[in-house]
Amino acid sequence: MATSFPPARTTPRLALALLAMSQLIIAMDATIIFVALHEMGLRLQINAQQLQWVVSGYTVAFGGCLLLGGRAADLLGRRRMYRLGMLVFALASLVGGFSANAGVLVAARAAQGLGAAILFPATLALINTLYAEGPVRNRALAIWSMASAGGLALGTLLGGVLTQLLGWAWVLWVLVPLAAGCAWLAGHWLPRDGARAVGRSFDLWGCLSVTFGGSLLVTTLVQGPEWGWAAPATLACLGLSVLLLAVFVLIEKHSADPLMHFGLLRTPGLRAAIGLTMLFMSSFGVQYYFLALYYQDGYGWSPLQAGMAFLPPTLVCTLGIRIAERMLAARSPRQVLAWGLAAGALGIAGVAAALPHGSGYWPLLPGIVLLSLGQGMTWTAMWIVAGQGVPAAQQGVASGMAATAQQIGGALGLALLVMLANAARAAAPADSAQALQGLIHAQYGAALFAALGVVVALRLRPARLDCSSDNCLPSDA
Repeated sequence: MATSFPPARTTPRLALALLAMSQLIIAMDATIIFVALHEMGLRLQINAQQLQWVVSGYTVAFGGCLLLGGRAADLLGRRRMYRLGMLVFALASLVGGFSANAGVLVAARAAQGLGAAILFPATLALINTLYAEGPVRNRALAIWSMASAGGLALGTLLGGVLTQLLGWAWVLWVLVPLAAGCAWLAGHWLPRDGARAVGRSFDLWGCLSVTFGGSLLVTTLVQGPEWGWAAPATLACLGLSVLLLAVFVLIEKHSADPLMHFGLLRTPGLRAAIGLTMLFMSSFGVQYYFLALYYQDGYGWSPLQAGMAFLPPTLVCTLGIRIAERMLAARSPRQVLAWGLAAGALGIAGVAAALPHGSGYWPLLPGIVLLSLGQGMTWTAMWIVAGQGVPAAQQGVASGMAATAQQIGGALGLALLVMLANAARAAAPADSAQALQGLIHAQYGAALFAALGVVVALRLRPARLDCSSDNCLPSDA
């Protein structure tokens, strides 16, 4: 049953508009930074490793704190955590724009990641509880997904314009009024939070162990290619992360009110969504990284030109979202996911096949269009299955679990594909032909990840809730 809205100015449409706007901001922040990295390095005299942490600092904080954010949303209130996440994000963006050195900039980016980790599960949990499961929720998630696609396009385009005309700091400052405005509107457009559930604890030790363990795991995956997988620092981080995550499992098994009910993993949709989000980011998600670098390093394009190159595929991605919405009215999410991931795998492989046969953008476009179509179809259906069969009281944590897997998948996939690309050019690092061959290998690797996603999607089964206990946890159908 969908939650009823209180009186005043709150309506389902206004709430959905605000929730879609929050996803647009998160998506825009993910891409607006890429085209500004070169300028940041020049102006702040940041070396390559420090520049990587401008991106990785955000990823580590976001991926490591998502379960914490999901628990806070379920326990403290989704509107409260939405507003807090937006305010943290706005403040971090403001400070980041004033950075005078790499340390401040990386810290600000990590704070942005923390704000996003608070915001994302609250947003998705609000959609999954305000709109009843089925066509109504599917429509809401499709609109939310289109806002995400719009944010990706706006980020690349706006990042190029702002960096070229006003300077790199504006790619952060432009987010401040947007986030602050959303925090204010949430007090008027989102339904009020109910009273805190009696007898539920925050599970402090579980939160600490999974947050630090998850952050260290993402750090290891991000830094592994740079440090070396057999380096003492890599092995130490990996070992400590595994230890902390093992402690988290022990705490949760013996907790009267655990942060994460492991019974949620019996939900076929959530279980599949965890695998799908990982494979999605390992295939579709890495395209912005590889193609943005290729456009600027291989073609010598300006930030604005590189940003413009992402506009057509993002428009096609929006079309894919619309196609998925229509297909979901007649077909199961499993079928939509299988078609979307298959299209993505073929599109990525098409880009890889076209790379040796032309130095221009146009030979790549057919593959880019196909992968973008698959990306839009997959994104919507992926989040639909993540919320299916999950009780309302656990939607925040379930969203955090799927989103955590998404961030780990992005970090792991990028690390593996960068390693694959570097292996091809190890003999002649300065040879442009070897660099191109490395990119081709990485693209075929990404296509393989998307193809594995088709297998996961085809194994998806529906779920039902077992409410014989107070927890009302899911069980296999």
